[in-house]
Amino acid sequence: MIRVEPVRSRAERRAFIDLPFRLYRADPLWVPPLRSDVAELLDPRRHPFHRHARMQLFLARSDGGRVTGRIAAIRNEAHLRIHDDGAGFFGFFETERDPSTARALFDAAGAWLRESGLRVMRGPASPSTNEECGLLVRGFDSPPVVMMPYNPAWYAELLEGYGFRKAMDLLAYYRGHAQQPERLVRMAEALARRHRIVIRPLDKSRFAEEVELVRSIYNAAWEKNWGFVPMTAEEFDHLARKLKQVVDPDLVAFAEVDGKLAGFALGLPDLNRALRHMGGSLWPFGWLKGLWHSRGIDTFRVLTLGILEEYRKTGAAEMMYLYLLRTGPPKGITKGEFSWILEDNATMRAGLEKLGADLYKVYRMYDLPLDA
Repeated sequence: MIRVEPVRSRAERRAFIDLPFRLYRADPLWVPPLRSDVAELLDPRRHPFHRHARMQLFLARSDGGRVTGRIAAIRNEAHLRIHDDGAGFFGFFETERDPSTARALFDAAGAWLRESGLRVMRGPASPSTNEECGLLVRGFDSPPVVMMPYNPAWYAELLEGYGFRKAMDLLAYYRGHAQQPERLVRMAEALARRHRIVIRPLDKSRFAEEVELVRSIYNAAWEKNWGFVPMTAEEFDHLARKLKQVVDPDLVAFAEVDGKLAGFALGLPDLNRALRHMGGSLWPFGWLKGLWHSRGIDTFRVLTLGILEEYRKTGAAEMMYLYLLRTGPPKGITKGEFSWILEDNATMRAGLEKLGADLYKVYRMYDLPLDA
């Protein structure tokens, strides 16, 4: 018999955070997150996401008291204001390979969302589309890159067996070499001359001003995308403070046309290469292991690229991609993941395929009507 109860105490919150470390202990592809980062993300007093959202954590336990699964139910007021679709979210879903545990967790999350006045349960989003989201359904032969989720292949069976259906696929492309596609280079450079496009790196001495430029582009360039929710200034500043410690200014590209900002792209070294050796903690020796293994990072993730609508099809996106692909190899970075891309974003997908990138992982967002 499985029972599911809300997380109320510090000990229960610790059990919620610790569960994946037991479930994935023997999985060589799983990358343990820093426990402190997860604790901050879940804490309404410390993370700005909670200023516009409510979240309830649940733990599933067996008769003997062993924790067998976890889930979060989330009402995101910012999403509801933008989309007005009655959708609530589930996230942080982890379970033993037991359909009864999964059913009990989905029952609890669905009941909480229904009582919150919502009509659809969507996910996984941990806790939103601005953080880790999507269930891995293709690409189980390699570990996730920085800030991307991971799960066993059989999780999809649990969701679909419960009644969840695909809402949208999020795609990850991979390019495993540093060679420049000469034909695309010539075409992009010709377009850049015609449209007077200039690419420049991040100026870290003006970090606060640069962050504000990125935020303005981010919220404008993605506003029409499926599931997009603008980040608040507080959320963006919080993320920027964390990334400032690890961002390489040369892997951030700004596109300008006649001195006006047209778009930006953010590449981040794949810190998961170091995190996987740190055991989820900086102390006592996690930081040292992370520092040691960070020397061998040869991959980066382009985790966001945005172009203002009036500058699309000018070659600005291709020029930023080419800029990042040129600046990586001198730093030992010769491989890249471009993620995530909405499956219906034909323009972005075509551009990546011209660069020689291959679709290699698929993450799925699911919906379940709560009156089902």
